[in-house]
Amino acid sequence: MTYSEAVNYILEIPKFTKKNDALHTKTFLRYLGNPQENLKVIHVAGTNGKGSVCAYLDGMLRSEGKRTGLFTSPHLMKMNERIAVDGSPVSDELFSRAFDAAYTAVGEMKKKGLSHPTFFEFLLGMALYTFHIEGTEYAVLETGLGGRLDATSAVEPPLICAITSIGYDHMQYLGETLGEIAAEKAGIIRPGVPVFYAASSEESDSVIENEAEKNGSFCKKIGKDAYEILGIEDKHIAFSCSSDYYGNTTWKLNNTGTYQPGNAVLAMEVMRYLFGENAHLSRWRDVLADLKWAGRMEEILPEVYVDGAHNISAVEAFVQSVPRDETENMILFSAVTDKEYEKMAAALCRDLRADIYVVTHIDDPRGTAAEQLGECFRKYTDRPVVVKESVREAFLWAMRHRGERRIYCLGSLYLTGMIEELIQEVKSDAELRRGIKEV
Repeated sequence: MTYSEAVNYILEIPKFTKKNDALHTKTFLRYLGNPQENLKVIHVAGTNGKGSVCAYLDGMLRSEGKRTGLFTSPHLMKMNERIAVDGSPVSDELFSRAFDAAYTAVGEMKKKGLSHPTFFEFLLGMALYTFHIEGTEYAVLETGLGGRLDATSAVEPPLICAITSIGYDHMQYLGETLGEIAAEKAGIIRPGVPVFYAASSEESDSVIENEAEKNGSFCKKIGKDAYEILGIEDKHIAFSCSSDYYGNTTWKLNNTGTYQPGNAVLAMEVMRYLFGENAHLSRWRDVLADLKWAGRMEEILPEVYVDGAHNISAVEAFVQSVPRDETENMILFSAVTDKEYEKMAAALCRDLRADIYVVTHIDDPRGTAAEQLGECFRKYTDRPVVVKESVREAFLWAMRHRGERRIYCLGSLYLTGMIEELIQEVKSDAELRRGIKEV
């Protein structure tokens, strides 16, 4: 199949498949030739920060001269983003080659009466096949939903596990309490495999600790006392580490999110365990200072930011990252229907100084109606709430009426991806050029 045909096929998968167990995923990988064998896998789960931790790990591993594969989700603009080799998304040609291998394996499975892999399983198989044929040594795998029943958990045993912050998200699948959600995330822990995790709450921390003890796994908690934020300057956030291992080095991230140093330190501690005294800390420092992870407090135009915050804990972390200065802020927001968008709206109105809120509808079956979001925001603010029916219309309106304000776009990774695509269209679109004068 061509690249476009392959992408269309993958997008159609949810219509004719069902959730499969780990045994099914292992069977699929066997039909693919077990491409996961001999890979050194770092398995990452959690509610927020998974993608950032994976990106930091991938970058630091490459700085150590390692050939890496990176599997993350979702993508923002192009499906290739989910599968990267040595820090770059795979080409259309390599994506198509991996698709052909997975498609052939599925054909053989269907002859045996086996069910079709899910959307996520299929892409995981493509990623592992790609890592195998490209000769990668390390594979950094981000879970999709949860951990215990996630397709990535079929790739075992991992070399090491990492669990990012635990918060409320996907409760209809993972549980109503932080303890229940943490139990699903901690399902990636395997006997004797070291686990590093970000401290979140006493309830979730104890679940992870107990699961590690049950599996006889070394376990290390990364608390907020592991680092100190030193300040934000020139679009970088600077921090220091409390451990003597890192000396008095000032570390910088190419990001202004105050939640990112915690993600970076979690990744650094995993690297420290792997490389110890043989680590090249100066290389890590350079990598972290340069690395950009799209859609996470990303400045896409001067004073225009997109952030992937799409649950209440992520929105609360976002709020803490917005500068407390005299500049006015404009919020552009959208969300899908299965998220707690009213709680997110309340937090944005209560805890953030913004003088205009723009809400819109994501062009997706799960998108919440723009007017419904507008009514929601009006419950919590007396500031203007502007309702626009499309992301394009909302973004153009925001840019034309921004004045001296900063614009923050958040509430859904779908929204982030759509705005990123709009920016890419600027050079060939007269309307956008008129609306976005800064470009």
